[in-house]
Amino acid sequence: MESFHASAPAAHAVARHLIDCGCVAVRTDEPFRLPSGWASPVYMDARRLISFPRERRDVVAHGIGLLERQGCLEGLASVAAGEASGIALGAWIAQALDVPLQYVRKRPVGQSQIEGEIRPGDKVLLVDDMMAAGHSKARFGKALTAVGAKVEDVFVVFDYGTFPTAELLSPLGLTVHALATWHDVLAVACERGDFSDRALKELQDFLHEPPAWSQAHGGLGAAAPVFSTT
Repeated sequence: MESFHASAPAAHAVARHLIDCGCVAVRTDEPFRLPSGWASPVYMDARRLISFPRERRDVVAHGIGLLERQGCLEGLASVAAGEASGIALGAWIAQALDVPLQYVRKRPVGQSQIEGEIRPGDKVLLVDDMMAAGHSKARFGKALTAVGAKVEDVFVVFDYGTFPTAELLSPLGLTVHALATWHDVLAVACERGDFSDRALKELQDFLHEPPAWSQAHGGLGAAAPVFSTT
């Protein structure tokens, strides 16, 4: 699986927005337990961006710039947002690009998992707020492919960039485009003194070897089973 990230200036600008909007939480005692089973000392709630108009406009602008540079917008038919956190972001991007919007449910309702119209062969950009282990991106990608969409690119504001996602997403042919990672948050926090020394040390230890840190703190480790894409 290929992945592309924003340039350092853009990534750090987005990291500053995420910190300033209260999207970042750090624990130095009890780790966060992510839905995928991984343990982490940090948690990202990028959904909070919906309440900050200036910051969200800047994030969308950086996102569209990244997608343009990677050629993801050529021939794009629509944007498909992941339920539920990606819907607002997907709507902002679809509006800016003047293309239709769909959203992908986490699970089918009746006979459909997709809300909105997709024509077979349409090139669709999958959008979500963030990615940690990649499980939901695999499910969303499969659902879109099942209705005939051509899905090659996934855009997220934030990629944990710490857990193995290639084995999940490579078989689906998905390329991830992200604006910022925990390394960008760490760089900004160190520069500005946003976190305590203890919190910075915990984040640094985590980023040194995330699967080992997770396993040592009661979460999944390097030998964790791969989520099935079948």
